[in-house]
Amino acid sequence: MHGQGGQPGGIVVLALTRGGCALGERLATQLGADFRSCRGRVAVEMRRAWQSHRALVCIMAAGIVVRTIAPLLADKRHDPAVVVCDEAGRFAIPLVSGHLGGANELAREVARLTGGAAALTTASDVLGRTALDLWCRDLGLQVADRAGLTAAMGRLVDEGALTLWSCCPLPELPPDLQTIAAREDAGLVVDVHAVGPPGAALLHPPALVLGIGCNRGTPAGAIDRAVNETFGRHGLALAAVCALASIDLKRDEAGLLAYAAEQELATRFYDSQALNSVPGVSSSAAVLRATGARGVAEPAALLAAGPGATLLVGKEKYPDVTVAVAERADPLGAHCAGGASATQTAADTPADSDQRNAS
Repeated sequence: MHGQGGQPGGIVVLALTRGGCALGERLATQLGADFRSCRGRVAVEMRRAWQSHRALVCIMAAGIVVRTIAPLLADKRHDPAVVVCDEAGRFAIPLVSGHLGGANELAREVARLTGGAAALTTASDVLGRTALDLWCRDLGLQVADRAGLTAAMGRLVDEGALTLWSCCPLPELPPDLQTIAAREDAGLVVDVHAVGPPGAALLHPPALVLGIGCNRGTPAGAIDRAVNETFGRHGLALAAVCALASIDLKRDEAGLLAYAAEQELATRFYDSQALNSVPGVSSSAAVLRATGARGVAEPAALLAAGPGATLLVGKEKYPDVTVAVAERADPLGAHCAGGASATQTAADTPADSDQRNAS
């Protein structure tokens, strides 16, 4: 979802003066961007660009831009990037969405094209610290508390380093992030649980896979309630879920598909032979008679979670719904691709299913 801005639509260059328009047209061509001359209609053009583009390059006084965009600002996750440049091209200044929106990188590119300088003011860039919001985005980590992450970024800037605890393997870390053995003492905590230590910034990896079994015609709301109850009982974070898995007989189950779409989850479906190949899971005679599979929720979750996965929550039964949760062994090494779907047979491997899912 987008706020008032941040719509996907590329870059637009806005300019006022004759010299600014000349530079703006050149930049637009070089950046592959749109160009708009907005003399006498700055507010209208700025508002239109805010809704239709992901980044704005404004060749005009910074004060004009600040006053014009002030009522449009929502938050840095949704606002488009805004870069201000003088008409001589000497300075490119990122004003809004420097990290997540890409304004800092865009300012560098504008400065490169004009032969000027990018005037970055974000502390992490100036001091050479890790930009935690970008680090989280690049790893697919979900931020549980934005205020907590902001506080952690402040400590990193002030102290030059931050301690980190993770429930899953991490890629090579930047030098200012240092792993620690004690979860309760860490400044950053990467975990599938919903509550972190006091004072820590809690981040959720794409580590959990839902295994769902349900009766025909079960509505999405019933599945949602069952999942929420399971996660609440075990203290798990829904934000750590990356996929949903079930038997292939459910690939047209309207309520199941609606729930997956609402939660923006990838879906995985497996035939009975593939489900029956998973050892050490619970079985049900009733399920076997109805589907040909000894079980659905547990083996489906484990298959979708991939090699080395563990069954974090065994199947829990609710009216019309069964829920299980598996944890991926290396969630930061291979992200789940949201919104896709796959059906797997016993002849397939989880890697085959994921590969077909991405195609």
